[in-house]
Amino acid sequence: MTRLKLSDLADEKPVRLTVNISSRLHRDLLSYAIALNNGEPKGAPAAARLIPAMIEKFIATDRSFAKTRRALSQNRMEPRE
Repeated sequence: MTRLKLSDLADEKPVRLTVNISSRLHRDLLSYAIALNNGEPKGAPAAARLIPAMIEKFIATDRSFAKTRRALSQNRMEPRE
């Protein structure tokens, strides 16, 4: 079986955000949801539930972003002269 990058869709207090996506991306999200549900369409998570988890995963694994974030954090902590 294919190992998918998403595994856990944690329930957290949501912040409402409206995003427009292409119909092609929506179809891909639906297909991903079905794959995540072991190929079963019934009971697959809604596409809207996948998007936050995918963005979180992307940000968490983006090394360049992590490096930049650390550098910015260190700059804020350095004493100013």
